[in-house]
Amino acid sequence: MKKLFIAISLLLLLVSCNDDIKSNESNHIDIATVENPNLGTAFYFRLDNGDLMYTNTADLLNYKPKDGQRIIANYSFIETNPAANSVVKNIVKLNDFYEVLTKGIFKIKPQQQDSIGNDQIEIKSMWIGSDYLNVEFEYLGLSKMHYISLVSDSTKTFADNRIHLEFRHNANGDYPTYSKWGIASFNLRSIRVSNSSVDSVKLTIHTREYATPADKTYSLTYKFTLITPQLSVTKVAFPMHSEENIH
Repeated sequence: MKKLFIAISLLLLLVSCNDDIKSNESNHIDIATVENPNLGTAFYFRLDNGDLMYTNTADLLNYKPKDGQRIIANYSFIETNPAANSVVKNIVKLNDFYEVLTKGIFKIKPQQQDSIGNDQIEIKSMWIGSDYLNVEFEYLGLSKMHYISLVSDSTKTFADNRIHLEFRHNANGDYPTYSKWGIASFNLRSIRVSNSSVDSVKLTIHTREYATPADKTYSLTYKFTLITPQLSVTKVAFPMHSEENIH
C-alpha cells in the first residue's frame, strides 16, 4: 500500500557519486530498491548509485516492504560506514516512504493488444537508474483504475540494432476529468546481453502522448551496472496525496 505523508521536491535522477547532490539537511530523499527477502521491519534498501542502506522501521506503521519494491525514501543518517568491512554504507532512519509502481517488461501476444491498451499519456521525465527504467507521468482520469505497462512486441521489427519497447497506458474507459500524477519503475534485467564483451544496450521507448498524435520515441542507454553513470538531476513536485488508481 502506498503511503505519502509529505509534499516536497524530490531529486529523482541520481549521479555516480550520490553525495554530490545531497544537501546538508538532516533529511535526504532518493529513489531506491528494497532488499527484504524475509519481509521484516528491519531491511536494506539500495540507492541507484549502489550505496546499501540499513533501516529498522518498527516505529513507521510496521512497514514491511516486499523484496524488489522500488520506493522513494525520505531518510536520516544514524551511522555512516558502521564497520570498515561492512557492505552497508549507512544505518539510517526511514522517516517516510512512497511505494513506486514496480513491474517488469511485458511480452505481449497479438490477442492481448486490446486489453493492454494504448491510450495517450504525458511523460514528465524518463531515465534509467541501476537496472530500472523510471518514468514519471501524468494522465487524465476520474475514478477508475488505470494500467501502466512496458511492452515488448515481437511482431514489430526494426533494423537499427536497438531494443524497442512501448510504454503503454490503459485508461480503462475512465473519464478524462482531472490531471493525475504517477511514477513507475520497470526492471530491465531480462534484456541484459550475456556476452561479456557487451556492457550496454541502446533502447528506444515508444509512447503515445497528448501533445503529439503520432508515435513519440525516447532514446536511452541501459548500462549493466549498479551505479548510475551520468549526472542528470530533476526536481519533481510531489502531490499532497497518494495516487491509488494506477496498476
